[in-house]
Amino acid sequence: MVESREKVALVTGASSGIGEAIARRLLQRGWRVAMTARREERLVSLVKLLDVAGDRTLTLVGDVTSAADRQRWVQRTYERWGRIDALVNNAGYGQRGPIELVPVEAIRANFETNLFSLVALTQLVIPLMRGRGRGRIINVGSVAGRIARPFSSVYDATKHALNAVSDGLRGELRPFGIDVVVIQPGFITTEFVDAANKVSGEVIRHMGVYSEAWEAMQKSIGTVKRLAGRPDDIADLVERALDARHPRARYSGPKHAKLFLALKWLLPDRLFDRVFRVRRSP
Repeated sequence: MVESREKVALVTGASSGIGEAIARRLLQRGWRVAMTARREERLVSLVKLLDVAGDRTLTLVGDVTSAADRQRWVQRTYERWGRIDALVNNAGYGQRGPIELVPVEAIRANFETNLFSLVALTQLVIPLMRGRGRGRIINVGSVAGRIARPFSSVYDATKHALNAVSDGLRGELRPFGIDVVVIQPGFITTEFVDAANKVSGEVIRHMGVYSEAWEAMQKSIGTVKRLAGRPDDIADLVERALDARHPRARYSGPKHAKLFLALKWLLPDRLFDRVFRVRRSP
């Protein structure tokens, strides 16, 4: 093993959307990037496109919920380049539906991917960063980590918990030169919503008394989509967080995300809830 002179990042969920944009940006900035994803064909195709010579990327196929895969990702990255300067925890998905109808097993599964597996991977990387006296952990959260919405409360709860873990971890690791940053995207044009609807399909098909409210919420989401940003907007935030000598605890974007977060801070809960209120028909 020979330590790379270039900085090394491990990016999870890198085969599409925000993760892909982050990996692209880091490669453009001269980083070496270990990219993880479940979809092997897509990840391999992307790596071939981004790294023709094959010396700046590492393809790591697997599932973030697998302890064996997590261990293998960290071990192979370290064996290849001798360092991990940044861990970008991006992998995740959204469980949708009213709390009454979402099976507890589905709620546990969402927390397993979005929180517990993220924590477990971070635990593997911390000793490597601490040994070098520096590092940066970037947790891709969401505006949903501050604002919970009807029919999205399971996913939103995972992001609220991620904020708490990140805040505690930031204080624990500061003495070792390791920074912890939360990225808070708003609505971004990716496969996320379609994937969330697919994984939540059984619940959505049997909404029962919630059907009317669900349809009303979908119409309001259509309005928000017009404000949607691009994955590159979030790659911009990650780049800023990695470049900063003393990074902020949180970076949010695009503009509508900052607006929603400001309103959440300024307005009383009762007034803010009107933004996401679900009204029943007379």
